[in-house]
Amino acid sequence: MQRGAEPGLREFLTSRSGRELQDVLLAPVLQAEALSIDYLLVAQRWWGSGQEIEGSTYDCLAMTAFYAARTERIRLVTAVHPGFFLPAPVAKWGATIDALSGGRWAVNVTSGWNLAEFPMYGAALPEHDERYARSAEFIQILREAWARDEFSFAGRFYQVDALRLEPRPLEPELEVFQGGQSDAAIAMAGRHSDWMFLNGGPPEKVGPIMERARKAAAEHGRALRFALYAIPLCRPTDAEANAEIARMIDGLDPAMVEKRVKAVRGAQGMWSEPASSIAMLDTNEGYASGLIGSPDTILARIDELRGLGVDCLHLTLHDALFNSQVLPVLQESSTERHQR
Repeated sequence: MQRGAEPGLREFLTSRSGRELQDVLLAPVLQAEALSIDYLLVAQRWWGSGQEIEGSTYDCLAMTAFYAARTERIRLVTAVHPGFFLPAPVAKWGATIDALSGGRWAVNVTSGWNLAEFPMYGAALPEHDERYARSAEFIQILREAWARDEFSFAGRFYQVDALRLEPRPLEPELEVFQGGQSDAAIAMAGRHSDWMFLNGGPPEKVGPIMERARKAAAEHGRALRFALYAIPLCRPTDAEANAEIARMIDGLDPAMVEKRVKAVRGAQGMWSEPASSIAMLDTNEGYASGLIGSPDTILARIDELRGLGVDCLHLTLHDALFNSQVLPVLQESSTERHQR
């Protein structure tokens, strides 16, 4: 999976428009499709400086429509924040995009942790666990709208009365992603979602989270799949890659680290490692997943993660050696598994 283009910097956003901006935003998406990446996450950051957290992005709904019109194969996963949207209109919008794209739409229901965004946009901000309770209702309405010709719902956060979604979606089953690694997030995933996005981390960190989530799903007779965030740093030798990472860690700005930790106070479990660790190098702990080293070393780590049950790597595609030497091997092995 590839994350959608994230312009982030205000100067960048305001200095380009029209076709020039379209070309810049579309370039990494077309790269991902050319590299046979399966999914594209169209992220939503309502506000962010691009330093302690991700930078502000263009609207997720508009960008999904834009990418749908300019791609042919890649599956589009739109990050939607309950509280900023109502579920029934999103179900309608998603069914439209799904039809126009030939069945290539899925949703990432994001309960939200950037506390500054909510009052900025006039969105209600319940406590942490209540945000997941709201998201659970959001998913229920999305799924029922897709699966049933008509239904009503009366929840704590949302209500619909005799909802009819017309034209009908191409398929009644909606693919649902979510993030989070708190108890509330795991409970919601076990009952309602198909995929869990995991922040980056080594096997000893992500493995127990996955096991807890599997147990939660099994209690409802369900199975979960897992996508792990990872930023590759591939070099001809392990020594070169490790030396580069060491320089990056040595260059960490303590003031920025403090701001980063403060920025995620609305989440539970993010950046829980020591402040001097590799997890602090980026805004979603991607380097901590350990795709660092030579191509062979990275492939060995991916095999280890696959053995844990990681079904998908949520990647950035900025590393040319990874793209040319590692991705083709992964795709070949994936094809072989599917043919068995």
